[in-house]
Amino acid sequence: MDKLVIQGGKPLHGQVAIAGAKNAALPELCAALLSDQPVRLRNVPKLQDVRTMLKLLRHMGVQVSGELGDQALVFDAGRLTHIEAPYDLVKTMRASILVLGPLLARFGHARVSLPGGCAIGSRPVDQHIKGLKAMGAEIRVEHGYIDARLPEGMARLQGARISTDMVTVTGTENLLMAACLADGETVLENAAQEPEVTDLAEMLIGMGAQIEGHGTSRIRVQGVERLQGVDHAVVADRIEAGTFLCAVACAGGEATLAHARADHLDAVIDKLRDAGVAVEALEGGIRVRSAGAAGLRAQGFRTTEYPGFPTDMQAQFMTLNVVAQGASTVTETIFENRFMHVQELQRLGAAIHIDGRTAMIEGQSKLSGATVMATDLRASASLVIAGLVAEGETVVDRIYHLDRGYDRMEDKLRALGAQIKRVGASVPQREETT
Repeated sequence: MDKLVIQGGKPLHGQVAIAGAKNAALPELCAALLSDQPVRLRNVPKLQDVRTMLKLLRHMGVQVSGELGDQALVFDAGRLTHIEAPYDLVKTMRASILVLGPLLARFGHARVSLPGGCAIGSRPVDQHIKGLKAMGAEIRVEHGYIDARLPEGMARLQGARISTDMVTVTGTENLLMAACLADGETVLENAAQEPEVTDLAEMLIGMGAQIEGHGTSRIRVQGVERLQGVDHAVVADRIEAGTFLCAVACAGGEATLAHARADHLDAVIDKLRDAGVAVEALEGGIRVRSAGAAGLRAQGFRTTEYPGFPTDMQAQFMTLNVVAQGASTVTETIFENRFMHVQELQRLGAAIHIDGRTAMIEGQSKLSGATVMATDLRASASLVIAGLVAEGETVVDRIYHLDRGYDRMEDKLRALGAQIKRVGASVPQREETT
C-alpha cells in the first residue's frame, strides 16, 4: 500500500495546474448515458474515482475512446448492453448512484447497487428516490439494490415539482439529469448551488436540454425528446485549488494556481485573507503568498452548503488553524463523522478538543513528524499539509484515499519545492486500532 514521506520545513514557490473537478467530472461522465450520440469531455482528471466510473460505464456497454491523461475522452452510449451498476463496481464510490437518473430517464429501467465511499457520515439516497418517485417511477430497494422502472404504459418520466428535505448535491444532479428527458416541466426546489452542479447544467444545455436557474436554489427544467452529443470541458477543481492555497499558507512561499477559479472559492479566500494570507485573483488562475505559519492568525468557521464554507475544505483549514496564532473553533454541520483527521493531527502535536460537531483548537502548535493514517479523502490532504510544516519526517499512510480526489498531489507539491515522495509498503507502518 503506497504512502507519502514528507520532510517538513520547505517553503513552496512556483506554479501548478489545477485539474478538472472530480465532483463535476463524475456526474458529467454519467450524463453521457442520456444521449445516443458521442459526448466529448475535456479536462477529465486522472483520479481513482474517475477510473472506477469509466470501468462502470464500459461494463454497461459505453464505448470509451481515449485514456485518462489524453486531451479528451469520447463516450458513445448509443448501444448499451447493461442497465445495472453491480456492487463490485460501485462499492468504493458513492457517486455511482449518479447513473440512476440517466438510465431511468432514457431506458425506463435501472438497477443500481447501494453505493459505498468515504466513511465520513450518512449520505442517504432517499432524496434521489423521493424525487424519482415524484416523477412517476416505481422503485424498490431490496437485496442491496435500487430497482427503478417506469410503470406499465408510461413512456417517459413525468415533470414534477420536487422539494428535497435537505440540500444534496448528487440528489440535485441525479434529478436534474432525469428531468432533461421527462415529459413536461420539472422544478427542483432546495437545489444545490455548487459550481459543479452549474457546470453539469451547462453541459446538459449544450446537449439540447432546457434548463434555467442553475446556480440558485430553484432549477427549472423543460423536458425534451432527446439529447445530442456535446464537446465540454470539466470545470477546474475548487477543492484542489483550496487545498493548495492552504498548503502555501502553512508552508510559506508564493505560488500561482493555473486554471483555478477564485469566484468559486469566495468563502475560503475570505478566511485566508483574514488569516494574513495574500490571495490574488488572476485571469486564468490564483496567486497566493504567505510568510508561513508564524504569520498566520487562526480563523473560526462553520461549514455550510455552497456558497458557504465547504465541508470539503474543513480538514485542510483546520490544519492551518493548528499552526496559526490564537484559538479558534470549527463547526461541521454537513457530515456527522468528519473529524477523523483530528486524532492523526494530534499525533503530530496538534492541540484540538472535540465537543460533538465542534472542534476547539489552540493554535501555534509545534508539529513534529510521525506516521499518520489517512481516514478519508480530505483528511488525507490535511495530513499532507501538516507534514509540510512539521519538523522532521512525516509518513502519511493509506493514501489511496488521496488518489480518489487529487491528481498526482505529490508531483505538484514537489514541483513547488516540497520534499515529498511516494513509496511502497517498505516504509514501516504503525498498527491500526479498531
